Amino acid sequence: QVRLVESGGGLVQSGGSLRLSCSASGSTDTMDSIIRMGWYRQAPGKQRELVAAISRSGTINYSDSAKNRFTISKGNAKNTVFLQMNSLKPEDTAVYVCNAYQVIVTSSDEVRDYDYWGQGTQVTVSS
Repeated sequence: QVRLVESGGGLVQSGGSLRLSCSASGSTDTMDSIIRMGWYRQAPGKQRELVAAISRSGTINYSDSAKNRFTISKGNAKNTVFLQMNSLKPEDTAVYVCNAYQVIVTSSDEVRDYDYWGQGTQVTVSS
């Protein structure tokens, strides 16, 4: 099991900035099997969508809406990620949810993957 704790959401005016933090915790073996962490968001009436993700090797993916405005980074503490959001727009308003993606190989050589989710943090951008 992985526990994800997010912080940093809030209310900001259009054009402003926010920094989200997510810290993952669990057993050493569990933490070592997390290969990617990222942020998703879900606005009212819409499906959850990827915002940004960073792999253990440092590969980064951004949604088109996040490119050039948001920056995902790893913290010094293992399994901590940040999302710096600049030039925020009202359409960025959503619940932002941290994700940890785990891949394990069982004793019978089966590959299994799991997604873990945080509780989410509300980001509201006023016009």
